[in-house]
Amino acid sequence: MTGLHCLVTGATGYIGGRLVPELLGAGHRVRCLARSPEKLRDHPWAGRAEVVRGDVTDPESVGAALRGIDVAYYLVHSLGTGAGFEERDRAAARVFAERAHAAGVRRIVYLGGLTPAGIPVHALSPHLRSRAEVGEIFLASPVPATYLRAAVIIGSGSASFEMLRYLTERLPVMITPSWVGTSCQPIAVRDVLRYLVGSATMPPEVDRAFDIGGPDVVTYEEMMRRYAVVAGLPHRLILRVPMLTPRLSSHWIGLVTPVPRALARPLAESLRHEVVCDEHDIARYVPDPPGAPIGFDQALSLALQRVREAEVTTRWSSAAVPGVPSDPLPTDPDWAGGSLYTDRRERSVAATPEALWRVVEGIGGDNGWYSFPLAWAVRGWLDRLVGGVGIRRGRRDAARLRVGDSLDFWRVEEIEPGRLLRLRAEMRLPGLAWLEMYAEPAQAPGPAPAGGPPPRSRYRQRALFHPRGLLGHLYWWSVSPFHALVFGGMARNIARAAERLDRQAGRGAPASAAAPTAEVPHDSRPPQP
Repeated sequence: MTGLHCLVTGATGYIGGRLVPELLGAGHRVRCLARSPEKLRDHPWAGRAEVVRGDVTDPESVGAALRGIDVAYYLVHSLGTGAGFEERDRAAARVFAERAHAAGVRRIVYLGGLTPAGIPVHALSPHLRSRAEVGEIFLASPVPATYLRAAVIIGSGSASFEMLRYLTERLPVMITPSWVGTSCQPIAVRDVLRYLVGSATMPPEVDRAFDIGGPDVVTYEEMMRRYAVVAGLPHRLILRVPMLTPRLSSHWIGLVTPVPRALARPLAESLRHEVVCDEHDIARYVPDPPGAPIGFDQALSLALQRVREAEVTTRWSSAAVPGVPSDPLPTDPDWAGGSLYTDRRERSVAATPEALWRVVEGIGGDNGWYSFPLAWAVRGWLDRLVGGVGIRRGRRDAARLRVGDSLDFWRVEEIEPGRLLRLRAEMRLPGLAWLEMYAEPAQAPGPAPAGGPPPRSRYRQRALFHPRGLLGHLYWWSVSPFHALVFGGMARNIARAAERLDRQAGRGAPASAAAPTAEVPHDSRPPQP
């Protein structure tokens, strides 16, 4: 059969980013609709898929993206975006359905949440209620729709898996809310992707919802205990208390896991009710191969293997969520987030811009941060003390970075090869923080320093902090006295490391003519695990 032309919305997210290569592997052509197409450019499949800019709430961009499309995947939602998210989801779904019909799309495929049987829609959590309403909007449209309903998705990097992993690994004794005794039917992300790909070729008369789940029905308490066994952890003691509401639970989850409270709360609320599949009719159209659906323990084992081998393709945090530092960028002229503190440093460098960029792109991990290693290590220890990621995550690659990479307690938000590296802080802070590093040619030949070569490049560095409340302002002013030591030393030592690298490559002046390098500490990296 000739491949279909598929549109994938939500390609920057957890499921969408994994679905695109699966569709390409099945012989389909893929177009991605993204608000920020640049976030997809470093994905391994980027050169094989078309990417267009647009937003599902904008009828014009949605209509343009749907032209010539056979199957449209709707994988976006407003989870964790604050008040009014249900109306935003409703409006976006209606726009998408109307434009899909106008464009002659053959099928809409939507991944929603599994809703509990016998519970009125109005009694559901806002998250589940909104997901169900979007599914009903697509089923009511003239375009045939496949509405897949899943409960907890288990896969490396999924929000549900990360929440389960961190809770179980970090807490040998747990005081838990009553919802840990509620049954659910988790599903492996591999099976979710298999059903999504298979939905593209369903017969035209199929226009319905399908429950999808794995073979195991378990409580969240059982999930934590079984995770401990699969991960080789000691037995976990779990004590239930009735007074932990979803709101309190979300604070607790946000403290212990990297999942933010805005996302943890709807996840916790969705676990209040039993969510078990009523049918497995999907197998009539997407047959299960031997060994599928994958069992819960095997799904955990596969996810843990990916994590341990550092082969996590996408993560829950890959998606752009309002409220995180990347929306809007600190360089946007319409930044409207209130106070924005900055610390700027600039150095002339007697090295080529290429040598300077190699140092910038190689920062972090075993290479360290080029200043006051004790300060970076202490900051990492403090972050871990309050449940943050700490500074020990290291790098995916020792020499190369791409957008989305984790880098100790930062994440690469933007990279312009040879020029700009922008990092977004993921440590726990009373605000939002970024660090920008630029490698640029010298604007004009400057005077050579005494006994040294003239500068050939310029290093610019900018730390930005958007405080949250009074605590955020107090935090900035409490650490600002150390900026000259940490950020100033960082700029100075990066410049000197580039000059040393340039000399070693035989492109610069002889070592005796260069500025001294004694200030570049050989142990300027944080302790590694």
